Amino acid sequence: MAITQKRSRRKSTGGRYKSSVKKLANFGSVPIHTLVGELSKKQKRSMGGHIKQVLFKINKANIYDPSKKKTSLVEIKKVVDNPANRNFVRRNIITKGALIETALGKARVTSRPGQEGLVNAVLVK
Repeated sequence: MAITQKRSRRKSTGGRYKSSVKKLANFGSVPIHTLVGELSKKQKRSMGGHIKQVLFKINKANIYDPSKKKTSLVEIKKVVDNPANRNFVRRNIITKGALIETALGKARVTSRPGQEGLVNAVLVK
C-alpha cells in the first residue's frame, strides 16, 4: 500500500474537498535508517526530477574541527547518543543530531544521511 501525505477528501462536516493536485504529488516513503557499516547507497528520483542519495550504510564521516577550522574524513566507530530515539543507539542508526564516536573524538551529525547520501559532523568538546 502506498504511503500518502495528503489530507482527507472529506471535511469535518461530511462534505467533500475538490482536489487541486494529482495523486502522485503526495506520495511519501518509508524512512531510511542509516546504519554504521560498509558503504551501501542508491539514488532515488523525487518530484521535479531531483535526485536523492538514499544511504543505507556508511562507515566514514566528514568531521569539522572548529578549533583548527579543518575538515577531515574519519571512520565512524559507533553511535553514542541519539536524541531522535534511544533505541537508535543500540542499533547504531545515524540521524541528524546523533552523537558519533570517531578517531578524533565525539562529533554531532549535522547532515541528513538518509536523504543527502553523506555524513557531515562537528566535533563536540
